[in-house]
Amino acid sequence: MSWFRRTIRSIMASELKRVPIPRNGVDYRGKIVLAPMVRSGELPSRLTSLHYGADLREINCWIGPETVDRSLIGTTRRFNPETKTIDWTRKPSQGARNPPVDVKDSLIYRIHPEKEGRKLIFQIGTSNPDLAVQAARLVAADVAGIDVNAGCPKPFSTHDGMGAALLRTPDKLCSILEALVQNIVPEFEVGISVKIRILETAEETEALVRRLVATGITGLTVHCRTTPMRPRERAIRGQLRMIANVCREAGVACLMNGDVETRDQALELIHEYGVDGAMLATAAEKNPSCFRSKADGGLLPWNEVVEQYIRHAMEVENKFGNTKFLLCQLIPGKQPTYRHISGCKSYTKVCKLLGFEHLMERALEVDLALDIDPDNEGKNKKTNSSALAAGGQMAESRSKPQDKKGLSERGIETYTELPTEPQPAEAVAVPF
Repeated sequence: MSWFRRTIRSIMASELKRVPIPRNGVDYRGKIVLAPMVRSGELPSRLTSLHYGADLREINCWIGPETVDRSLIGTTRRFNPETKTIDWTRKPSQGARNPPVDVKDSLIYRIHPEKEGRKLIFQIGTSNPDLAVQAARLVAADVAGIDVNAGCPKPFSTHDGMGAALLRTPDKLCSILEALVQNIVPEFEVGISVKIRILETAEETEALVRRLVATGITGLTVHCRTTPMRPRERAIRGQLRMIANVCREAGVACLMNGDVETRDQALELIHEYGVDGAMLATAAEKNPSCFRSKADGGLLPWNEVVEQYIRHAMEVENKFGNTKFLLCQLIPGKQPTYRHISGCKSYTKVCKLLGFEHLMERALEVDLALDIDPDNEGKNKKTNSSALAAGGQMAESRSKPQDKKGLSERGIETYTELPTEPQPAEAVAVPF
């Protein structure tokens, strides 16, 4: 009887439905993926994860902290010969309806076509089908798929009906996915996917997943936490096998996310719950060598990983603030170096502090390219005494010499008044 059952299962498996993977898309099955993360999903982090064995990189459409559809719409796509990247930039509005033309462009989104190739999945924050299609059209030719963020629980994402807020509006979420499938897939031949969280009950989750897999998507990732849950709370995997079965029936690849810490653990969980792949998030943020299997050596020491990350960051001239943020994730908090990194304001200072003397020349070049003065260890800008005083540094502001121009230098006519008879003082109202 056991032989008969195995035969029947084998026949059924061979006849399982599979949603066709578009010509320029990717099949999520069997993949261990870098999850989309705020700030930690920037280009150097993705390249470092790729270096250590990540199969795909899904990056957030984020900027300070989230790049939603509206932020991408109106950008200009340019190839940057210095960094060999494709950049999407726009003029910062600075609150003005018509921003000045001489203002430096802001970098909204950056990819490395040669190194990331056709493995990059673009995740978009959206709550509007039309805007989602407009934004996706700008990047779809350069990536392997478009993923809709329906799982981020943070207020900056949910306040406008995006992220996990879409789980409460399934009609809207389905309309977004259908619009992308109908408009983006035929034109660019890339897949559409979605990332969600589990709902309060298995019945609610199953009803939602059945609707989502019927929209024409090729992949669905489930974060095994509810919207109110935070990373410190253990992931809930009780619904995972059910979700995987629903996806399999529809021919949609199913990935899991939540408390997946190494490649080897991911492979075990894939086998245990019957999912098709897994995403690594927090573990990859702390040490992207978690994508290495034990057979390949497993986790590397933090200092080796940090050097690899800095190499990638300087290669693409990454914004220093983002680089320093990631270094504070990669360097263990108990290391003496950790305390000193937060005070660094240049790549040159970082490399000197970490003992990377062989990278100093490149660090200096990158600092100058980013308008960072390595000697003053910061941006080239004048000291604002008013700002010092406002920040509680009154003594320092007073100690700095004030180079005030005379009235005549400022174009104000000066003259000497003749003495006059005293006049009665006028009453002046002083506000309190």
